[in-house]
Amino acid sequence: AAVIFNRLRRNMRLEVDATLLYALGRQRFIDFARDKKVDSPYNTYRCYGLPPGPICNPGLDSIRAVLSPAQVGYLYYVAQANGVHVFAYTYAEHRENCRRVREGQSSG
Repeated sequence: AAVIFNRLRRNMRLEVDATLLYALGRQRFIDFARDKKVDSPYNTYRCYGLPPGPICNPGLDSIRAVLSPAQVGYLYYVAQANGVHVFAYTYAEHRENCRRVREGQSSG
């Protein structure tokens, strides 16, 4: 939740894959470069701010995270195959984390 709050405070696009997949009506990207151009208020790669409504029912952990977000300065994250997220302060760090995740390396 902290990353989302931090991005909103800086008027950055949220760029959340889950909202884009919701807009596309599927669970996987086919052509990410093309997919992220879809015209939808749920496409947080194009639109600023929060989408117009929820994309799912949040779990208790998600609700707790929003009510009491971690006090960190992270602006980026990427999920590893095991579901663990790797966080970054800068876009350069994020790109490196993405490369490592794609190559299956430990976030370490």
